[in-house]
Amino acid sequence: MKIGIISDTHGFLDPRVETIFAGVDHILHAGDIGYAVIILELEFIAPTIAVLGNNDLGLSFKETEVAELGAKKFIVHHIVNPFEPSEGLQKRLNRERPDVVVFGHTHKKFSQTVNGTLFFNPGYAGKPKFGAERSVAILHLDENGIRPEFIPL
Repeated sequence: MKIGIISDTHGFLDPRVETIFAGVDHILHAGDIGYAVIILELEFIAPTIAVLGNNDLGLSFKETEVAELGAKKFIVHHIVNPFEPSEGLQKRLNRERPDVVVFGHTHKKFSQTVNGTLFFNPGYAGKPKFGAERSVAILHLDENGIRPEFIPL
């Protein structure tokens, strides 16, 4: 199974995302979507789960989503400190015991296992600005586990 991971589009969906995510089984958007139409566009590629970011006022998504994909449990939440989760998120982690936490907000790629859970940030996918590094990712799930692949935009 392949899962497309994107975050921090801030109202801009790079046209290359359609090609990059072609063939993925599912897409997770970790917030700061910008406009709901971005999620509709992603839905044309694959089923999509999205969460609110701190800039997503007025959008009708949840703050946190839990999904089981490829026999792995995912939590998707925008603002996450992998080393010191907020109290509310820590309670959710304890209850759900996810394999992967997908997050955004920092605009920086991150892939590290903490206390048995993979914390994963695909990086910033919004409009090019000030030479900021831009990326999306694909998580490959198979019998050997989870293999992350970061793809520059």
